[in-house]
Amino acid sequence: MSKETFDPTRYNHSANEPFSSVLEKKLSRRDVLKGGAAFAALGLFSSFGLAGCNSSSSSDDEASESLSLGFKSIAGSKTDAVVVPVGYSAQVLAPWGTPLNSIASEWKSDGTNTALDQANSLGMHHDGMQFFPLDGSSTDGLLCINHEYIDSNALHYDGAIRDSEFVRKEINAHGVTVVRVQLTDNGWQVVKDDAHNRRFTAATEMDISGPLAMTAALITPFSTAGNKTRGTLNNCGNGSTPWGTYLTCEENWPGYFVADEATMTEDQKRIGISSLTSGRYNWHDQAGSADEVQGEFSRFNLTPTGANALEDYRNEANGYGYIVEIDPYNPDSTAVKRTALGRFRHEGCAYGKLEAGKPIVFYSGHDSRFEYLYKFESTAMWDPADADRTDRLDVGAKYMDSGTLYVARFDDDGKGMWLPLVLTTPSADGSETLANSFSSQADIILNTAGAADIVGATPMDRPEWTAVDPVTGTVYLTLTNNTQRTDTTNPANPRLNNAFGHIIRWDEVEGSNEFDWDIFVFGSPEDADAETNLSGLDEFNQFASPDGMAFDARGIMWVQTDNGADEVTSYTNDQMLAVVPSKLVDADGNQEVLSASNQAELRRFFVGPNNCEVTGLSLTPDQKNFFVNIQHPGNWPYSTNAAEETPAGTSVRPRASTVVIMKDDNGEIGV
Repeated sequence: MSKETFDPTRYNHSANEPFSSVLEKKLSRRDVLKGGAAFAALGLFSSFGLAGCNSSSSSDDEASESLSLGFKSIAGSKTDAVVVPVGYSAQVLAPWGTPLNSIASEWKSDGTNTALDQANSLGMHHDGMQFFPLDGSSTDGLLCINHEYIDSNALHYDGAIRDSEFVRKEINAHGVTVVRVQLTDNGWQVVKDDAHNRRFTAATEMDISGPLAMTAALITPFSTAGNKTRGTLNNCGNGSTPWGTYLTCEENWPGYFVADEATMTEDQKRIGISSLTSGRYNWHDQAGSADEVQGEFSRFNLTPTGANALEDYRNEANGYGYIVEIDPYNPDSTAVKRTALGRFRHEGCAYGKLEAGKPIVFYSGHDSRFEYLYKFESTAMWDPADADRTDRLDVGAKYMDSGTLYVARFDDDGKGMWLPLVLTTPSADGSETLANSFSSQADIILNTAGAADIVGATPMDRPEWTAVDPVTGTVYLTLTNNTQRTDTTNPANPRLNNAFGHIIRWDEVEGSNEFDWDIFVFGSPEDADAETNLSGLDEFNQFASPDGMAFDARGIMWVQTDNGADEVTSYTNDQMLAVVPSKLVDADGNQEVLSASNQAELRRFFVGPNNCEVTGLSLTPDQKNFFVNIQHPGNWPYSTNAAEETPAGTSVRPRASTVVIMKDDNGEIGV
């Protein structure tokens, strides 16, 4: 999530025990905080280590044994340029406004491109991303790129008049881009006018599937059957599927919609719909324009004005808040919103380690303070043959439209429990079930967070991206920060005023809804006291606010930061670090956490330009080309060489961009 659009409001007013309190009890149970010896906590976590809940194959073990990072951790940077290790180069590939086809004019540095241009060009503020190879190639493929939000000052020309054209341009700068890219003798290039190139904007028609499809809650004047919606918004984190589709996550979407507070429903209040005076972009203010088409602007005002849902847009926001599946290989396909995976502020979506004949699971965090971690388990059992099917969205329907949605409760003994969000699940105090508050599974999905409140889920410190280690199957979650935690903690969120965040991990317990968990690393500045720098970080790996995270196919974990803490921001811009968790084991083979004794295994690999956030990441199958996104830079890029600093005194219109990192000797990235 961009710190530029983060909503600090607390929408979870449940009395559920927060993660930090659970962790405090866990530490107390093990007598590790006596005398303020906070570093003893590292001993607890190391000895607790996650051992063998997901056994790896011998080939995985051999790959892990031979894998090690081959670069030295780089120093921090405060420049208008990216920084990579010695022996690497970085190229600007796909900046905002790059035309996808001949309909669009070339990007203009004065901001005068039209709404039509923007609908046919890369969107703004790149975020989550995935490379999809064509015919298995590592030099020719499709990039799916999220566009989280916009900077109106950069998007529009000076003196632009706010009218329907103005607003359409903003709507068209949101969403997702699918673009073909190729490696040529002159570096990586966008393939203009390729048949695969397409945009999904905040106005693109999409299908709705799963429990909420065809229900009264989805009926609008645009979709009288309740099976379609228009657009996708605030596309932040991402994921992919084993059958070759892209998952884009709708995160801070509630702020785009407004409603009269007197008419707001409970689920609208719980998820954070804006009041009439606090909308993010206020696109509804163009309602009634002479050229408005099918309520394209009116739909952002949810206030009931008619006799029913066919006469106003009271249900419009019910079509948002989902995991959206896109088939990048089929340009004629329609994106699908998979409602069974829950409706909330999704930040990323990762599937668990696959096993034939067993369900597929997907993990997703709700990125707000004091919100929850979720898991979806498919009804259908995984069939490896489905990975090769070309009817990819039909495969998606098989695995993602029917299953059980769970929310996590973390307990202070290092155990946790997945609580099913179904009508028969009891409340936290056992006095009722969800059936007392919800009439159907669709009703539960519509207010997923409200259902999680009732069953006693553990409030977390902004749960963001999830990632699964391909070697061990262990699942990791970034918890960005929570500076509003001032009076209570829990085991999974142990620090009051948690300005620096941490990364937690767990292993599923076979044959049950239980899991085992520990904390892998705590963010901190290098010079913080022992109660804060619990992982013993130094200058070359200090970080704050872990955000984007993914494993590559080899088992290297890449972590991107969203700083937000002056103690680290004063030293370096946002960054990306790397570590190989499966190599951190004790003599008995138990996984260890990062601590003062092994923290050097976490290394800084990349630093972004001033004012930016380092966002999405993806590698080509041969691991030789690393795509990374730069969001909202301040005065960059100056040229196609991403590492070239913008000269002092020179101002450029900032452009979010995809950067390609390559090794000068054409070797694999990171080793």
